[in-house]
Amino acid sequence: MNLCAPKPLIFSNMLDERSKTLRRLVIDMVEVGRRGHIGSAMSLIEIIRVLYDSFIQFKSEEPNWPERDRFILSKGHGCLALYAVLADKGFFDQSELRLFCKPESILGGHPERDKIPGVEASTGALGHGLPIGVGLALAAKIRNQTHRVVVVVGDGEINEGSIWEAALSAAKHKLNNLIVFVDHNKLQSYGPVSEVLDMAPLSKKWSSFGFTVTEVDGHDLQALEDFMNKLTLSRNKPTAVICHTIKGKGISQAENNPLWHHKSNLSDTEILNMRNCLT
Repeated sequence: MNLCAPKPLIFSNMLDERSKTLRRLVIDMVEVGRRGHIGSAMSLIEIIRVLYDSFIQFKSEEPNWPERDRFILSKGHGCLALYAVLADKGFFDQSELRLFCKPESILGGHPERDKIPGVEASTGALGHGLPIGVGLALAAKIRNQTHRVVVVVGDGEINEGSIWEAALSAAKHKLNNLIVFVDHNKLQSYGPVSEVLDMAPLSKKWSSFGFTVTEVDGHDLQALEDFMNKLTLSRNKPTAVICHTIKGKGISQAENNPLWHHKSNLSDTEILNMRNCLT
C-alpha cells in the first residue's frame, strides 16, 4: 500500500536559503579537511533537514534523552550533511565544523557514537545501520517504549545482504516503529546503481519484504514535510520511503557526477566554485 503516489521526477534547481546555508556548512568542513564525500552529503541535506525540523523528537541539550526518536545514518559516508544539521540544531557548536578531520576534532570522515553528540550509531561499514535500527526498534517494542527509529540508507548500500536480512527481521517482528529512508540518487562510488547492481523495481522489492512503501522527491521540502506530517504508521508493518534525489545536489560540477562521490586534495579553486554555486 502506497501512502502517497510518487511525484514526477522533475527537480527544481532552486534551493531555499536554509538549504544553501546547510550546504555552505558542508563546504566549510571540506575546506578545512580538503576532502570528503561531497556528492553523497549533498543528496541527503533536505531529507535530514526535514526529519530534524518536522519529525524527529529530540533535545539537543540532552542528546541521550530517553524519549528521543533514534536516528541512524546508515550511509555513514554522508556524515557531512548530518554534522551540518546537528550543529545547526545546537548539538555542538558550529565552530567544531572548522576542525573537521583534524586530530583534535570530534568530527571524522564517518560518524562515531559516544564521540559526537546526537550520533546514535557508528556507521560507515555499509549495511550495518539498518540491522542496528531493527535491534533498537525491537527493543523499544519489548520495553513498551513509544519512540520511533529512523534509518537512512543509500541506494548503493542496499547492495549489502545484511540490509535485506534486517528487512526480513523487521517485517517478521512487525516493527511499525521503524521507518527507513532510501537516498535514491542512482549513483554509487564508481558508477550508476543500475549498472553496478540493478535494484529495480525498488518499491516492489521493499513491499515484497513486508514494508509499507511510498516514494517522494527527496529535495522537495513541501512534499517531504507533507509526507512526514501525514505519516500514519501501519499497525503491523515497517515503513520504507524511497527519496528520489540528485547526487551532489546544488553543486553543478558535482551533480550526477560519480567522481564527486568522494573528493580528495580539494583545491582553492574547486572550493570557490562550490561556494559560487550557492550565491
